[in-house]
Amino acid sequence: MKRRPLGKTGMDVSILSYGASALGSVYREINDEEGIRAVHMAFDRGVNYFDVAPAYGNLKAEVVLGKALAGLPRDQYLLSTKTGKWCSYDGVGDHIYDFSEDRIRASLQESMDRLGTDYLDIVHLHDIEYDRGCYIDQALGEGLTVLQELKKEGVIRAVGVSNYDMAVWHQVLARAELDTIMVHNHYCLNDTLLLELFPEVRKQGIGIINASPFASGLLTQRGPADWHPIGEKEKAIFRKAVKFCADAGSSIEEVAMPFALGNDEIPTTLVSTASADRMAQNLDWSELPLNPALVEDVQQILAPVMNRDWAFAKHCT
Repeated sequence: MKRRPLGKTGMDVSILSYGASALGSVYREINDEEGIRAVHMAFDRGVNYFDVAPAYGNLKAEVVLGKALAGLPRDQYLLSTKTGKWCSYDGVGDHIYDFSEDRIRASLQESMDRLGTDYLDIVHLHDIEYDRGCYIDQALGEGLTVLQELKKEGVIRAVGVSNYDMAVWHQVLARAELDTIMVHNHYCLNDTLLLELFPEVRKQGIGIINASPFASGLLTQRGPADWHPIGEKEKAIFRKAVKFCADAGSSIEEVAMPFALGNDEIPTTLVSTASADRMAQNLDWSELPLNPALVEDVQQILAPVMNRDWAFAKHCT
């Protein structure tokens, strides 16, 4: 699989990478063996970057990914996790946020234990915009400082932030020195707001990790999960685009994946599945050429929802 340099990190990353949220049963209930097969399918076909977080499935995703990576040569893949957002400390309950030094150091050691590694290639501060943005200052202050210290200590190789809100992204890039950023749902057929960040990203040499080529399920034949904040009127627009692609002898996924991978300034795009068959499909779609005419037609259908904010989190304005 084609690889691109990940900003100034010195790491080369496969253009399609594996997001392990599905291993936490966040879309549907899965078993460990099913998820492990999906990870191995990705690795065997050239994916060299795997991302996860303790918040995915109350630690489950890290546990399953750790089992899947056991026995694979550590120097042949890149591994990242996130910090600052978890389920409750006893492993059950609602998500909580804590970007303090003590909690980040403890949580990353716990993550490495679950993942079976003694270092992490990248760590991202996770969802700093949630709860009306009240954690942003702690995340970009104490949280970022401890990650930089861990980088100097050799525990992690690169430091980043994972976030959705575009206003917060502009604030982050103005305030923080980062190696990578993970941006979800902002470079896909229905949303290209990520392009706004390119000037500052180029200036700082930051490696972009794009997530959700299928817009968290909106650009799929199956449709989004129940937790997606989209309304019924907007769902109908996406269904129209899905039908248009099918009538054209294609699928929405065959259009969406090459589009997400087609920008050379975006080193890699994360896709998540716990199915080996679906992962194989994703890999096949990643090898398809871009169809500019079909992209244009689909984006015309999606024009009423283009660059729509889906309010995944409420935050300070």
